[in-house]
Amino acid sequence: MANLVYKRVSTDQQSTARQNLVLDEAGIEDPVGFEEDPVTSSRLHPLQRPKFRELLTYARPGDTVHISEMFRLVRGTGHILDVLDVLHRDQIALRIHDGAFSAMDLTARHPRTGELLSTVKFMVQTLAAAGELQRDLQRELTYDGLRAAEAKGSKGGRRPAVAAAKTADVRAAYLEGRSIAALARDHGVSRGAIRTAVADLMPDHTTNEKDSPAPELPVTLDMPGKVADFLRTADLEPAEREALDQGVTVRRGQGYTLRVNAVPAVHLGFLTRCQPLDERKARREYENRVSILTPTEP
Repeated sequence: MANLVYKRVSTDQQSTARQNLVLDEAGIEDPVGFEEDPVTSSRLHPLQRPKFRELLTYARPGDTVHISEMFRLVRGTGHILDVLDVLHRDQIALRIHDGAFSAMDLTARHPRTGELLSTVKFMVQTLAAAGELQRDLQRELTYDGLRAAEAKGSKGGRRPAVAAAKTADVRAAYLEGRSIAALARDHGVSRGAIRTAVADLMPDHTTNEKDSPAPELPVTLDMPGKVADFLRTADLEPAEREALDQGVTVRRGQGYTLRVNAVPAVHLGFLTRCQPLDERKARREYENRVSILTPTEP
């Protein structure tokens, strides 16, 4: 019976040092490691992540999956329950070594029905909701901080690679015939940084407003309730979260639809995020409605 260790970070600026410490302290015997590539999106459903899928393919009944914290693997309630169902089906145990879930047997099932124990399911949903609330609060605080900084004259985002004091020299040298590559070498920056500094001076630059794309107008679409429920547990962009929160609930028999007013890009984003949804009928129904927003080739 193998011990399968799964690790994941959200960006290539992070490291697995803390995860390594927790897992090393656990004293796992003969671990077989599976580390997700940092470029793999955190928003991707765990069952669709390349390394976790590789782990499931490698695993055999009786094996144990080890992770440092639950949120290294999943980000929402629906994801947790999906993963637990797959692990139970394949007879694979799950061991979490740190955080709120570390004291729980998440694979505990009812001896007769084989279903996840109601107490375990309740605790999983409660703790997952608490984690999601924490992330939402962090996003709100970050947004408020950026607005406060803007009010004081500070501008968020990455600083330009070409310092403001040298931008005039770069532009003057470019107008004198100095090449992009030469300027990049002179100032020790990338060619892209130089192109940004002289963008309006380049031959293919145009300020003709007629060539600018028209702004997208909001479109109202009915989203099946099962799709809306799935998206509420997903990690959404601020514009997507706002559109979902402002949706109008329309009751239909025992279910409901959510009437969402948003620009086409947001609807297309919703459609991409709900691809892992098991409710294929609901997903296909929403896909048919979103498809009218995608222009077809003449």
